[in-house]
Amino acid sequence: MKTKLHEYDVAAHLRTPEEMAAYLEASIAESDGDAAFIAKALGDIARAKGMAELARETGLGRESLYKALSAEGNPQLSTVLKIAKALGLEISVKPAA
Repeated sequence: MKTKLHEYDVAAHLRTPEEMAAYLEASIAESDGDAAFIAKALGDIARAKGMAELARETGLGRESLYKALSAEGNPQLSTVLKIAKALGLEISVKPAA
């Protein structure tokens, strides 16, 4: 019997706002300041919600969203904040440990 491997897609497992927030928070903590890493995590969350719906809610084009939220993306802070709001997420800051 052969073992079948499937590509893992984290977006398929992000079902609630709490899961999405926890994933983004963990990604930010693990990013070591890599903005593209954080953009990709935000892209995973966006795919979980649905890019078409997100595009409507933000007023940004789907293609622009895919590009900005890819591993090579470097979205502006205003774009990140607009996307986070549309995803029902809030970005906050706390003192470093």
